[in-house]
Amino acid sequence: MVRFLFVILLLAAVIYAVFWAINRRNDGPQQPAGPRGPVGPDDDEDFLRQLDWERRRDAHRKQQGEGGDTGGDPPPAPTG
Repeated sequence: MVRFLFVILLLAAVIYAVFWAINRRNDGPQQPAGPRGPVGPDDDEDFLRQLDWERRRDAHRKQQGEGGDTGGDPPPAPTG
């Protein structure tokens, strides 16, 4: 009876080792994550810069009047 239990225990250990090796091989080498990109529009610097530029342009147009430009300097264009 003891010999039978020993064989079962040994068989279980071998099966566990095989599955552990298969699972470990499927994981592959873990590479470090690269730099994260913007998660949302409010994290994107270009998007925020464009919004600010549009806001300034609209404010400038309202200041100059809806009829047209009176010769003032336009708002600065976005850079970058």
